Amino acid sequence: MKDYPTTQAIRILKENKVNFIPHLYKYIEHGGTRTASIALGVPEHYIIKTIVMQTDEKKPLIVLMHGDYEVSTKNLARIIRVKHIEPSDESTAQKATGYVFGGMSPLGTRQKIPIYAEKTIFSLNKIFINAGKRGFLVEINPEDLRKILEITEVEVGIKPSEK
Repeated sequence: MKDYPTTQAIRILKENKVNFIPHLYKYIEHGGTRTASIALGVPEHYIIKTIVMQTDEKKPLIVLMHGDYEVSTKNLARIIRVKHIEPSDESTAQKATGYVFGGMSPLGTRQKIPIYAEKTIFSLNKIFINAGKRGFLVEINPEDLRKILEITEVEVGIKPSEK
């Protein structure tokens, strides 16, 4: 694919000489990772969500999680030693990252934000992660994330059926 958006995330990938394959798909409001999974024909487990959350002190953080899992905010709060973690509201997330909801990427955020990634992401041979625009993912080797981002690995993923 030659014609794709040049977002801040794409600039970061190019600056760091990361090999990637761009994937555009029809974005559906509230379609989530399932829509991307179907459109790209890949398991939802390989679609990595970029979730902007905040601590009880309103400090933003990013969690990278498999598309078919949810984040245990209780476990994450315990790990990073805060009282409470909750999803960030749209305007706070946009202000911190520079990206719109549905197009959040951990790459090239406006502010330096702590990034926590589900440990099992790095056992995959490839992942699909948002490239800074709705309906735009890049396929990369998950090890490349470690090369260009400061990531803390965590085990906070829960399958929705385990709730």
